[in-house]
Amino acid sequence: MYLGNMNNPQRSFRFVSPLVCGVVLVAWVLVAFQVPNPSLRDEESVLDLLMDLGDSVALKYASVSTEPEIIRRGTEIIEEGRTIGPDGHLSDYVSKFYNCTSCHNPVQEDPDLRVSDPEARLAYAEEKGLPFLQATTFYGILNRESWYNEDYYKKYGEWVYPANGDVREAIQLCARECAQGRPVLDWELEAIMAYYRSRAFRVADLGFSAQEKEELAQARTEGGHFPGLVSMIKSKYLTYSPATFGEPPTDLKKGYEGLRGNAERGEKVFTLGCQSCHRPEGVSEVVLDKSRFTFQKLKKNLLTYTNYSIYQIARHGTHPEPGHRPYMPHYTLERMSHQQLEDLRAYIEREAR
Repeated sequence: MYLGNMNNPQRSFRFVSPLVCGVVLVAWVLVAFQVPNPSLRDEESVLDLLMDLGDSVALKYASVSTEPEIIRRGTEIIEEGRTIGPDGHLSDYVSKFYNCTSCHNPVQEDPDLRVSDPEARLAYAEEKGLPFLQATTFYGILNRESWYNEDYYKKYGEWVYPANGDVREAIQLCARECAQGRPVLDWELEAIMAYYRSRAFRVADLGFSAQEKEELAQARTEGGHFPGLVSMIKSKYLTYSPATFGEPPTDLKKGYEGLRGNAERGEKVFTLGCQSCHRPEGVSEVVLDKSRFTFQKLKKNLLTYTNYSIYQIARHGTHPEPGHRPYMPHYTLERMSHQQLEDLRAYIEREAR
C-alpha cells in the first residue's frame, strides 16, 4: 500500500507499515460483512427466537406472513369483523353478532404468564383497564401448543379434536360456533395467522436473566437445534390454557360452601366482566347499568336455576337458538373463580338495598 509524497509529487509513494494495513483490512471486512450483534433485543419475537433455535413447533409458523399489509387485514378482521380483501373489495362480516374482541383480549392479561389465575387476572385487568372476559387472550396465542383444551369437548364435541392441535382449525371452530358466523376464507385465515404471529410473546415479557439472554444469543448465532434452551424458554409461560367447567352451588341460598363475598371486589367483576358486554352499544341486547332497579332484579333471580341467575349464567352460559343466534359464553373456573362469583353476589345484594 502506498501514500503520496506531499513534498515531492513526482516521487509518488511510500510503503505504509503492515500493521496499519492489517487494521484497515479488518475494519473493511467488519463493515463489508456486517458481523451481527448477538445480543437479544427486548422487542424481539419469542416465536422467531424459537425458530432460530430449531423448535419444531415454532417452525410450523415460519411461512406465516410478516408483511404489514397482511397483518393489517388480519387486525381488521379480528377487531372489526371484515376487511378489504386482495381483490380490493370489502369482505362480508365473519359474524353478524360478534367480533373476535367481544370475547378475547388482544393484549397480555395475566401478570404471570406461567399461571392461569382469575384472581390475579382481575387485579391486572383493573390495573391495565382491560375487560375481564370469558375467552383467552390472543397475545401469545401461537406460543401455545393446543387450543380448546380439557372440558371444551363437553360443549363442542368432536369438533374440538381437530381444533385442539391445529390453530387454523381452532379459528374455524371459533368463527362457526363461538361467533355464530361463517367459515373464514383461505386468505382471511392467513391474514388472521399473520396477526397472530405479530402478537407473539416478546423477549421482554419472559423475564430472562442476563445469563439466559447471553446463552440464547450465543446459541442463535451458532445456529442448530437447542432443545434445552427451547425447554427453558417454554418454562416461562403456559403452552396451553386450562379449561375446567364449573357448576352453580348445590344450595343457591348458601352459595359456594366456605366462601364469603366481598362487595368491593364484586364491583370489579361487575364493571370489568358483566358490563364489558352488557352496556349500551355493547354486544348484548341486555343492558346492566348500576341502577338500584337493575340490582334488585339480579338479586331476585339469584336463587333461581334460570339464565337470570348469576350462578347459572356464569357457569353454563346460554346456547344459540333458532331465530336468536347470539348467546352468552360461560366462564370456566380458570376465567372466573367461585370466590369471584360470591364477590359479585355480595355486590349485587349491597346495591339492591
